[in-house]
Amino acid sequence: MAEIVEAQSILSAFGMPAAQQNRMSALTLLALCGLTPAMPWTKSVRCRCTITKGIMEHMKQHYEAVYAPNTRETIRRQVLHQFVQARIADYNPFDPSLPTNSPRAHYAITEEALLVVRSFGSDRWDAELQYFLDSQLALLKRYDRDREHHLIPVQLPEGKQLDLSPGQHNRLQKAVIEEFSPRFAPDARLLYLGDTAQKNLVINDAGLRKIGIKITGHDKLPDIILHQDKRHRLFLIEVVTSHGPMSPKRVVELDGFLADCTEKVVYVSVFQDFNEFRKYIKTISWGTEVWISERPDHLIHFNGDPFLDIESS
Repeated sequence: MAEIVEAQSILSAFGMPAAQQNRMSALTLLALCGLTPAMPWTKSVRCRCTITKGIMEHMKQHYEAVYAPNTRETIRRQVLHQFVQARIADYNPFDPSLPTNSPRAHYAITEEALLVVRSFGSDRWDAELQYFLDSQLALLKRYDRDREHHLIPVQLPEGKQLDLSPGQHNRLQKAVIEEFSPRFAPDARLLYLGDTAQKNLVINDAGLRKIGIKITGHDKLPDIILHQDKRHRLFLIEVVTSHGPMSPKRVVELDGFLADCTEKVVYVSVFQDFNEFRKYIKTISWGTEVWISERPDHLIHFNGDPFLDIESS
């Protein structure tokens, strides 16, 4: 179709690499512009597009381009990621606070790129394109500044500050570092912290190896690992939003990579509030702890033996 060839021409003019000038990339651009066959580029609009229902469904319905469901990740990683970097597309522009893994995550053509594509084929094209290319560096700086505005700052025990990507999961992780740790793991060092956008945001290999833990790429790590050196206590913490708590199955999984660990292990499930806690209460493993962010001064222990001085049979 002529529209696909034209879209490839536009992507080439934007300076996209050859890998982002293919048919999939062209169809993605058409979807972002809301264009169907025979519609002129002047009719391009800035619409909210999720990958599956917004982009892939548009490809299928209007251009008979049917891609397998697992192609979603290919479009995200090999097309949209580069579009965002080149300031052709915005990520979550209609709700920048959405977490990385939100089902409502979406993309839209940038306002600046929209002006350019609307001029395609007209005598304004060269001027609009050149203005876009000349101003691209300033646009990238502005985009980064807008994104940073929504990041979640976290103050680590040693004084260093980290910025986590937006979302409820990372807001709870911030609460663990800044509220749980001073109360129940004072002077603990942060050995591991995963971010929803960056799996291994903090990883202290030397500190982990010192206590007998060697992490491989196959380990299913908890969200946070804290270590109290003086008390020889290791906290493995799951922050419960989209994934589950410290269930018996999860504890067995974690025991596997703790085989050579020299420290006493404390398993902790973290919830935002009691409503979330109630949803998972039947799946939480005995012998583990629960911390609820809305009641930060209290810890729930799943077993009374340590407090009643009862010997387990």
